Amino acid sequence: MSQATFELRKGSDKADYAVEQFEVVESGSRTPDLGFDDKRTAKLVRKIDLVLLPFLALLYLLSFLDRTNIGNARLAGLEASLHMNPKSLEYNTALAIFFPFYVLAEIPSNMMMKKTRPSIWIPSIMVAWALCCTLMGIVKSYPGLLVCRAALGIAEGGLFPGVTYYITMWYRRHECGFRMAIFFSAATAAGAFGGLLARGINEMSGLGGMKGWQWIFILEGILTFIVAVVAFFYMKDYPGTAKFLTAEEKQEMTRRLEQDRSGLADEFDTKYFFHAIQDWKIYVHMFITIGIYTPLYSFSLFLPTIVKTLGYTNNTAQLMSVPPYVVACVCCISGGWFADKLRTRGIFMIGFTLVAIIGFVMQLASDNPHVKYAGTIFAACGIYPNVPQGVAWNGNNIGGSTKRGVGIAMHVGFGNLGGCVAAFLYLAKYSPHFRPGHGALIGFLSMSMILQVCMTLYLRRENKRRDAAYKAPESYTIEEKYAEREAGDNATFFRYTV
Repeated sequence: MSQATFELRKGSDKADYAVEQFEVVESGSRTPDLGFDDKRTAKLVRKIDLVLLPFLALLYLLSFLDRTNIGNARLAGLEASLHMNPKSLEYNTALAIFFPFYVLAEIPSNMMMKKTRPSIWIPSIMVAWALCCTLMGIVKSYPGLLVCRAALGIAEGGLFPGVTYYITMWYRRHECGFRMAIFFSAATAAGAFGGLLARGINEMSGLGGMKGWQWIFILEGILTFIVAVVAFFYMKDYPGTAKFLTAEEKQEMTRRLEQDRSGLADEFDTKYFFHAIQDWKIYVHMFITIGIYTPLYSFSLFLPTIVKTLGYTNNTAQLMSVPPYVVACVCCISGGWFADKLRTRGIFMIGFTLVAIIGFVMQLASDNPHVKYAGTIFAACGIYPNVPQGVAWNGNNIGGSTKRGVGIAMHVGFGNLGGCVAAFLYLAKYSPHFRPGHGALIGFLSMSMILQVCMTLYLRRENKRRDAAYKAPESYTIEEKYAEREAGDNATFFRYTV
């Protein structure tokens, strides 16, 4: 209803209804404004944070732990037990086979979650990957390990893109980055926790006739299974159906999300899948992402091995892999908070990428073990924060929920192909300096940074063009926005996050 319609009805016995509708237009939402002030809204958002974020972070901690614990298992005797040649590419192949299957699962998984419900879909894939992880502990041959790693990739493929998409369905655009950073910080916690856990579990070697590496897979898989069962009962779907919210809180959450999305299409339709695969900006983000994820997986899979070459024993190397993850966790969360606060992401990604490049240059240029170890800390501080930053940046700039779900899956899926590359960068024959690996990652990070700069400049220019060509977004009526609801981020009232 337009402002003119409100004036015509102002004197009627339906004046109260008209005032309500006028407020709806002014707020940019079809759901009436219940008068939540900033303090009350902040309290509501904190309530949602406390219910959602700790559990989501736990899910990703388990996911990252279960996919990267093979690095710890290697130090606990995996290769010797399965008669793998440590000088061959067998271990690297076992790492790499996970990622193609992981990537193939991502887009279908996000579409299935949209089609079904998060509270059913996410716990279901958790049960699947818990079984795969546990079974890796009882494999007797190298081919068996490959089969389990491939199956683990299929099972885990839906979690990260699924949860990042899920977060966008609960929070406004400039609230997502910090929440995604908290969620992804679980990966840094997994790195730290994984080293400590592996060190402890390895002491069980010989118990029940099994090696330490077998217990690492079995116990971590069982832990995931227990949490998956809890998830079936604990996970919430969307704000409108959340039982922990009052009716008034549900209505307010719906209103503020509608206002933030500017009334863009929210329903499931396959045409939005094609909108996503035709958007060139998503492809740029895909290459930005592979430039981040390749170092990410190289770091997480090979850090224990790299630290061992600095002169530490196997058990000490497990423990020395913890500090870089702790510092990265702090950078990840603080970077997400500041980016949301300032409502910008590109400049943060550029800065963090520079820090990562410095870290790998330190490892490449120096033979001093203290400098090289410091380099691992710089690398972690630059790589890990950019994962949630990148997903939030891409997600913020995709209009419409189905297109956003597909776009995030494309982004994360292509980035995860970097894991295939990462698996072959740190070969045993290049030990202890690993110069080809460090040099390749500097190249990936440099490519990513150049694209980040280009995307930042483009989005800034495009926003200025739309500001000059069209009226301010807040000046559009609901009818005008509704007319462009299927245009997504091409709608004339849409403005990009730079």
